[in-house]
Amino acid sequence: MARTTPHQHVHPRRTLGDGEPLYRRVAAELLGELRTGAVPPGERLPGERQLAEHFGVSRETVRQALQLLRREGLVATDRRGSHAALPGVPVEAPAAAGFPLGARQAGRDTVARATVAWEVPPPGHAEPLGLTPGRPTLVHRYWSASPGGRERRTAVTSFSAVALAEVEELARYRDRADGTGAAELRRTYDWMRRAGLSLHHRDTITRIASTPSVRVTRQVHDQHARPLELTELVMDAQQDVLVYEFMVPAAV
Repeated sequence: MARTTPHQHVHPRRTLGDGEPLYRRVAAELLGELRTGAVPPGERLPGERQLAEHFGVSRETVRQALQLLRREGLVATDRRGSHAALPGVPVEAPAAAGFPLGARQAGRDTVARATVAWEVPPPGHAEPLGLTPGRPTLVHRYWSASPGGRERRTAVTSFSAVALAEVEELARYRDRADGTGAAELRRTYDWMRRAGLSLHHRDTITRIASTPSVRVTRQVHDQHARPLELTELVMDAQQDVLVYEFMVPAAV
Protein backbone atom coordinates (compact mmCIF):
# COMPACT_ATOMS: atom_id res chain seq x y z
CA MET A 1 0.00 0.00 0.00
CA ALA A 2 1.57 3.24 -1.12
CA ARG A 3 2.49 5.71 1.61
CA THR A 4 4.43 8.95 1.59
CA THR A 5 4.87 9.21 5.35
CA PRO A 6 6.19 6.64 7.87
CA HIS A 7 3.49 4.34 9.17
CA GLN A 8 2.59 4.52 12.82
CA HIS A 9 2.14 0.89 13.84
CA VAL A 10 -0.81 -0.13 15.94
CA HIS A 11 0.48 -2.14 18.89
CA PRO A 12 -1.79 -4.37 21.00
CA ARG A 13 -0.72 -2.59 24.20
CA ARG A 14 -2.20 0.65 22.91
CA THR A 15 -5.68 -0.79 23.31
CA LEU A 16 -5.31 -1.98 26.89
CA GLY A 17 -7.67 -0.09 29.13
CA ASP A 18 -9.32 1.97 26.43
CA GLY A 19 -12.16 -0.51 25.94
CA GLU A 20 -11.86 -0.55 22.13
CA PRO A 21 -11.08 -3.88 20.43
CA LEU A 22 -7.81 -3.86 18.53
CA TYR A 23 -9.43 -5.08 15.30
CA ARG A 24 -11.72 -2.03 15.26
CA ARG A 25 -8.74 0.29 15.50
CA VAL A 26 -7.02 -1.58 12.67
CA ALA A 27 -10.22 -1.40 10.60
CA ALA A 28 -10.44 2.37 11.18
CA GLU A 29 -6.81 2.91 10.21
CA LEU A 30 -7.13 0.72 7.11
CA LEU A 31 -10.28 2.59 6.10
CA GLY A 32 -8.39 5.86 6.46
CA GLU A 33 -5.72 4.61 4.07
CA LEU A 34 -8.31 3.42 1.55
CA ARG A 35 -9.93 6.85 1.59
CA THR A 36 -6.62 8.48 0.68
CA GLY A 37 -6.55 6.37 -2.49
CA ALA A 38 -3.61 4.20 -1.38
CA VAL A 39 -5.60 1.33 -2.91
CA PRO A 40 -7.99 2.47 -5.70
CA PRO A 41 -11.58 1.13 -5.69
CA GLY A 42 -11.71 -2.36 -7.16
CA GLU A 43 -8.01 -3.03 -6.66
CA ARG A 44 -6.89 -5.99 -4.57
CA LEU A 45 -5.66 -5.33 -1.04
CA PRO A 46 -2.37 -6.78 0.19
CA GLY A 47 -2.67 -10.25 1.75
CA GLU A 48 -3.37 -10.90 5.42
CA ARG A 49 0.30 -11.51 6.20
CA GLN A 50 1.35 -8.22 4.59
CA LEU A 51 -1.41 -6.30 6.35
CA ALA A 52 -0.46 -7.89 9.67
CA GLU A 53 3.15 -6.76 9.20
CA HIS A 54 2.01 -3.33 8.03
CA PHE A 55 -0.09 -2.69 11.16
CA GLY A 56 2.06 -4.69 13.59
CA VAL A 57 -0.76 -7.05 14.62
CA SER A 58 -1.68 -10.71 14.21
CA ARG A 59 -3.32 -12.16 11.12
CA GLU A 60 -6.41 -13.01 13.18
CA THR A 61 -6.78 -9.34 14.07
CA VAL A 62 -6.51 -8.46 10.38
CA ARG A 63 -9.21 -11.05 9.52
CA GLN A 64 -11.56 -9.52 12.11
CA ALA A 65 -10.88 -6.02 10.78
CA LEU A 66 -11.61 -7.10 7.20
CA GLN A 67 -14.81 -8.85 8.30
CA LEU A 68 -15.97 -5.62 9.92
CA LEU A 69 -15.26 -3.61 6.76
CA ARG A 70 -17.01 -6.25 4.64
CA ARG A 71 -20.15 -6.05 6.81
CA GLU A 72 -20.20 -2.30 6.28
CA GLY A 73 -19.78 -2.66 2.52
CA LEU A 74 -16.37 -0.95 2.45
CA VAL A 75 -14.38 -4.01 1.39
CA ALA A 76 -15.51 -6.78 -0.96
CA THR A 77 -14.05 -10.26 -1.36
CA ASP A 78 -14.13 -12.52 -4.40
CA ARG A 79 -11.89 -15.16 -5.97
CA ARG A 80 -9.18 -12.50 -6.46
CA GLY A 81 -9.13 -11.69 -2.76
CA SER A 82 -10.27 -8.62 -0.84
CA HIS A 83 -10.46 -5.26 -2.58
CA ALA A 84 -11.58 -1.71 -1.80
CA ALA A 85 -15.26 -1.05 -2.43
CA LEU A 86 -15.35 2.69 -1.74
CA PRO A 87 -16.97 4.88 -4.40
CA GLY A 88 -14.52 6.64 -6.68
CA VAL A 89 -12.53 6.37 -9.90
CA PRO A 90 -12.26 2.70 -10.99
CA VAL A 91 -8.90 1.03 -11.09
CA GLU A 92 -9.04 0.81 -14.89
CA ALA A 93 -8.61 4.59 -15.12
CA PRO A 94 -5.00 5.71 -15.74
CA ALA A 95 -3.09 6.42 -12.56
CA ALA A 96 -1.79 9.93 -11.90
CA ALA A 97 1.77 8.60 -12.15
CA GLY A 98 0.99 6.62 -15.29
CA PHE A 99 3.21 4.22 -17.18
CA PRO A 100 5.18 4.81 -19.23
CA LEU A 101 6.39 8.07 -17.73
CA GLY A 102 5.03 10.97 -19.78
CA ALA A 103 2.54 8.98 -21.85
CA ARG A 104 -0.56 10.22 -20.01
CA GLN A 105 0.03 13.84 -20.99
CA ALA A 106 0.35 13.09 -24.72
CA GLY A 107 -2.32 14.91 -26.75
CA ARG A 108 -5.01 13.20 -28.77
CA ASP A 109 -3.29 14.14 -32.01
CA THR A 110 0.03 12.68 -30.90
CA VAL A 111 1.47 9.70 -32.76
CA ALA A 112 2.85 7.16 -30.26
CA ARG A 113 4.53 3.78 -30.41
CA ALA A 114 5.59 1.33 -27.70
CA THR A 115 7.58 -1.90 -27.95
CA VAL A 116 9.10 -4.34 -25.49
CA ALA A 117 12.22 -6.49 -25.84
CA TRP A 118 14.24 -8.98 -23.81
CA GLU A 119 17.72 -7.46 -23.98
CA VAL A 120 20.63 -5.97 -22.05
CA PRO A 121 19.38 -2.70 -20.51
CA PRO A 122 20.83 0.69 -21.53
CA PRO A 123 23.99 1.96 -19.81
CA GLY A 124 23.34 3.12 -16.26
CA HIS A 125 20.26 0.95 -15.73
CA ALA A 126 21.77 -2.32 -14.46
CA GLU A 127 23.33 -1.11 -11.20
CA PRO A 128 20.27 0.76 -9.80
CA LEU A 129 18.11 -2.26 -10.63
CA GLY A 130 20.49 -4.72 -8.97
CA LEU A 131 21.18 -6.52 -12.26
CA THR A 132 24.45 -8.20 -13.14
CA PRO A 133 26.20 -6.26 -15.95
CA GLY A 134 25.34 -7.79 -19.31
CA ARG A 135 22.30 -9.63 -17.98
CA PRO A 136 19.21 -9.18 -20.18
CA THR A 137 15.88 -8.06 -18.80
CA LEU A 138 12.55 -6.72 -20.02
CA VAL A 139 13.06 -3.33 -21.68
CA HIS A 140 10.11 -1.14 -22.72
CA ARG A 141 10.57 1.68 -25.27
CA TYR A 142 8.11 4.51 -25.88
CA TRP A 143 8.18 7.16 -28.59
CA SER A 144 5.77 9.95 -29.43
CA ALA A 145 5.69 12.71 -32.04
CA SER A 146 3.45 15.49 -33.27
CA PRO A 147 1.35 14.94 -36.41
CA GLY A 148 4.03 16.79 -38.39
CA GLY A 149 6.66 14.26 -37.33
CA ARG A 150 8.45 16.38 -34.72
CA GLU A 151 9.71 14.07 -32.02
CA ARG A 152 8.32 15.05 -28.62
CA ARG A 153 9.14 12.29 -26.17
CA THR A 154 11.22 9.13 -25.99
CA ALA A 155 11.29 6.89 -22.95
CA VAL A 156 13.09 3.66 -22.15
CA THR A 157 12.19 1.55 -19.11
CA SER A 158 14.13 -1.40 -17.70
CA PHE A 159 12.56 -3.77 -15.17
CA SER A 160 14.32 -5.51 -12.28
CA ALA A 161 14.36 -9.23 -11.57
CA VAL A 162 12.12 -8.49 -8.55
CA ALA A 163 9.45 -6.91 -10.75
CA LEU A 164 9.47 -9.85 -13.15
CA ALA A 165 9.31 -12.37 -10.30
CA GLU A 166 6.51 -10.61 -8.40
CA VAL A 167 4.31 -9.33 -11.25
CA GLU A 168 2.81 -12.14 -13.31
CA GLU A 169 1.60 -9.86 -16.12
CA LEU A 170 5.13 -8.56 -16.74
CA ALA A 171 6.68 -12.03 -16.65
CA ARG A 172 4.38 -13.12 -19.45
CA TYR A 173 6.01 -10.64 -21.81
CA ARG A 174 9.40 -12.37 -21.71
CA ASP A 175 8.53 -15.00 -24.30
CA ARG A 176 7.05 -12.50 -26.75
CA ALA A 177 9.39 -9.56 -26.22
CA ASP A 178 11.13 -9.38 -29.60
CA GLY A 179 11.14 -5.60 -29.88
CA THR A 180 8.90 -5.52 -32.95
CA GLY A 181 5.33 -5.98 -31.74
CA ALA A 182 3.27 -3.32 -29.98
CA ALA A 183 3.34 -3.39 -26.18
CA GLU A 184 0.37 -2.53 -23.98
CA LEU A 185 1.85 -1.92 -20.55
CA ARG A 186 -0.12 1.17 -19.53
CA ARG A 187 -1.47 -0.67 -16.46
CA THR A 188 1.96 -1.74 -15.24
CA TYR A 189 1.64 0.22 -11.98
CA ASP A 190 -1.81 -1.27 -11.37
CA TRP A 191 -0.36 -4.75 -11.90
CA MET A 192 2.41 -4.02 -9.40
CA ARG A 193 -0.05 -2.86 -6.74
CA ARG A 194 -2.26 -5.89 -7.34
CA ALA A 195 0.80 -8.04 -6.64
CA GLY A 196 0.95 -6.42 -3.17
CA LEU A 197 3.75 -3.97 -3.97
CA SER A 198 3.70 -0.40 -2.69
CA LEU A 199 5.15 2.00 -5.25
CA HIS A 200 7.62 4.69 -4.24
CA HIS A 201 9.13 6.70 -7.06
CA ARG A 202 11.83 9.35 -7.27
CA ASP A 203 11.97 11.58 -10.33
CA THR A 204 15.08 13.56 -11.23
CA ILE A 205 14.93 16.27 -13.92
CA THR A 206 18.11 17.46 -15.64
CA ARG A 207 18.83 19.69 -18.61
CA ILE A 208 20.56 18.23 -21.67
CA ALA A 209 23.38 20.57 -22.65
CA SER A 210 23.12 22.45 -25.95
CA THR A 211 19.57 21.23 -26.59
CA PRO A 212 16.04 22.43 -25.72
CA SER A 213 15.33 19.06 -24.07
CA VAL A 214 15.34 17.75 -20.52
CA ARG A 215 15.82 14.24 -19.16
CA VAL A 216 13.51 12.87 -16.47
CA THR A 217 14.83 9.81 -14.66
CA ARG A 218 12.33 7.85 -12.60
CA GLN A 219 13.36 5.13 -10.15
CA VAL A 220 10.59 3.02 -8.61
CA HIS A 221 11.02 0.74 -5.61
CA ASP A 222 8.64 -1.19 -3.34
CA GLN A 223 7.90 -1.08 0.38
CA HIS A 224 10.99 -3.19 1.05
CA ALA A 225 13.26 -0.77 -0.87
CA ARG A 226 13.68 -3.33 -3.66
CA PRO A 227 14.10 -1.73 -7.12
CA LEU A 228 11.27 -2.37 -9.57
CA GLU A 229 11.96 -0.26 -12.63
CA LEU A 230 14.00 2.61 -13.99
CA THR A 231 12.76 4.93 -16.73
CA GLU A 232 14.61 7.62 -18.66
CA LEU A 233 12.37 10.08 -20.50
CA VAL A 234 13.71 12.73 -22.88
CA MET A 235 11.26 15.49 -23.77
CA ASP A 236 11.29 18.79 -25.67
CA ALA A 237 11.10 21.44 -22.94
CA GLN A 238 10.02 24.10 -25.46
CA GLN A 239 7.11 22.13 -26.87
CA ASP A 240 5.95 20.07 -23.92
CA VAL A 241 5.13 20.15 -20.23
CA LEU A 242 5.27 17.41 -17.60
CA VAL A 243 2.63 17.55 -14.87
CA TYR A 244 3.16 15.95 -11.46
CA GLU A 245 0.27 15.14 -9.15
CA PHE A 246 0.67 14.30 -5.47
CA MET A 247 -1.75 12.95 -2.88
CA VAL A 248 -1.06 13.64 0.78
CA PRO A 249 -2.47 10.97 3.15
CA ALA A 250 -5.02 12.05 5.71
CA ALA A 251 -3.82 12.36 9.29
CA VAL A 252 -4.25 9.18 11.32
